[in-house]
Amino acid sequence: MIIAEEHIGGLTLLQSPEEFQLTRDALALVEFAGVRNGDRVCDLGCGVGNLLIPLGARAQRLTLDGVELRESAAALCRRSLALSGLSGTIVTGDLRQRHEALAWGSYDLVVANPPYFRSGSGKTSPSAGRACARTEEGYTLKAACQAAQRLCKYGGKFALCLRPERLGELFAALSAEGLEPKRLQLLQSRADAAPNLALVEACKGGGPGLRVLPVKIGK
Repeated sequence: MIIAEEHIGGLTLLQSPEEFQLTRDALALVEFAGVRNGDRVCDLGCGVGNLLIPLGARAQRLTLDGVELRESAAALCRRSLALSGLSGTIVTGDLRQRHEALAWGSYDLVVANPPYFRSGSGKTSPSAGRACARTEEGYTLKAACQAAQRLCKYGGKFALCLRPERLGELFAALSAEGLEPKRLQLLQSRADAAPNLALVEACKGGGPGLRVLPVKIGK
């Protein structure tokens, strides 16, 4: 397996062409998420660590846990955490199941970069790792919201990115789990283009009131 290194804020993120790689969307979510020093963070479908390692560069003394279906990606994530001197546990398994190492109701922040396309839609990558990250199978918006509800402590946050056309579906899934959307930001590649990415942060047990941030323009 060919391994490359991304260096982010003095930390090391290992990348492989066989797995889903670091994207502009992931970095936008890292910048958007409300992470604070000392937070316990869990990434749903953490892959090789494309969210966890950059989050580790944003704040200090984080506990960076994750659950990932593919052992090959989870192994790279563990290596990146170790190389970067970061603390965390990466579980290999299905995010819809309970894992003893990921204590329910204990996380300040849960993050997710879920598959953007429903099963049977969009292009299918020949790479199993990238196909799994791109198209929903077991990892649906509903499953992500259910997992976030279980893992977040009361008042904890759930931050994720997705296509704007799926915001209605997301808000319904969040509401069903008692996760109140609190912040929304849309991104567009050019001033004359429609937004192509939505960043959302919800709060477990939060009261109503959504803050819509200015649209961000740029690649």
